Amino acid sequence: MKVVIADDEPLARERLRALLAEHPGIEVVAEAENGLDALQACSQHRPDMVLLDIAMPGVDGLEAARHLAAFDPRPAVVFCTAYDEHALSAFEAAAIDYLMKPIRSERLAAALERARTFIAGRETHAPATSNQQPRTHLCARLRGSLRLIPVDEVHYLQAEEKYVVVHHARGEDLIEESLKSLEEEFGGRFVRIHRNCLVARHELLEIKRVGDGHVQAILRHGKAPLEVSRRCVAGLRETVKAL
Repeated sequence: MKVVIADDEPLARERLRALLAEHPGIEVVAEAENGLDALQACSQHRPDMVLLDIAMPGVDGLEAARHLAAFDPRPAVVFCTAYDEHALSAFEAAAIDYLMKPIRSERLAAALERARTFIAGRETHAPATSNQQPRTHLCARLRGSLRLIPVDEVHYLQAEEKYVVVHHARGEDLIEESLKSLEEEFGGRFVRIHRNCLVARHELLEIKRVGDGHVQAILRHGKAPLEVSRRCVAGLRETVKAL
């Protein structure tokens, strides 16, 4: 079983590595100090299991777990933390176990067994529940590496064949997610203006009717107006009035 360890404390990573060494067939393929490094390591090594601390700088363990839930194959996620108040959030992020520091050998052994069961049945394993907190970043894959895009920097999302183009403050990136799932997760932040486009509410300046009867949305940082479908016009007008 291939394992990635993610913890910002070197001593914590060292202890986990020592405990894992007691179990034959376990290979630690990478260590990470934060959630972004953990995601990069998982993209590169495709581990079976990830041991994740929760309180890490930048992208924390909960955020990383939400992204890992979309990986294929999806690794078994086990949280290793000094705080018990995150247990509910951890299981909402589809973790298979939650270990309290200092990690005891017998609890880690039980988590490994859970991971083996998960791996054996992950083809039919239920996805993460829909009531989890929205992510703070979107994840784009770039030639074997990952780029995390802060959601609050996104201007609009536009469906293009099987991808979604994320137009954001630093450029454009492709993500392998559906516009529908993004609307469900970030409905309070984005508004639909067309069947293939969601716009960040804070980006909307105005909507206007052009000479051919079409309606366009004007964005704060848009290079050009965006087309508004007829069925979205009424709702979009109300949204703009409320801004």
